[in-house]
Amino acid sequence: MRAILLDEDDRLVLIKRTKSGQAPYWTTPGGGVESTDASLEAALRRELLEELGASVDRFAQVFLFTVPAGEGVSVQYFFACRLLELREDARIGPEFDDPSRGDYRLDRVTIDKLPAVDLKPEGLTEFITSNKEALLSV
Repeated sequence: MRAILLDEDDRLVLIKRTKSGQAPYWTTPGGGVESTDASLEAALRRELLEELGASVDRFAQVFLFTVPAGEGVSVQYFFACRLLELREDARIGPEFDDPSRGDYRLDRVTIDKLPAVDLKPEGLTEFITSNKEALLSV
């Protein structure tokens, strides 16, 4: 699950990833489903709380991204949602405890400026910019 997360100023809340030996890239917050998650939305709420210390509202599934993975396929569900609160001091997880995993810096980017960043996965920037008005209405 991934969030196309918009703040009160209609900016995207992204994570800028910096790893040793690689060019920086941006990604949307989110992660995988755990056995204790009651639904996709519950999994995303949990991930946003862990990664951003965030509470969110107004979920709408808007995009599906698939890539080959081993003998199967990896599926990422993207939900547009609105940020209610963000507390960076509440972020938890191994990515914040292990410096060898690189830096996970929060960044806010307007949709108009999105083509200037290297957003992963490929194709997401085009989806967001092509559907700006619909996403901003969430």
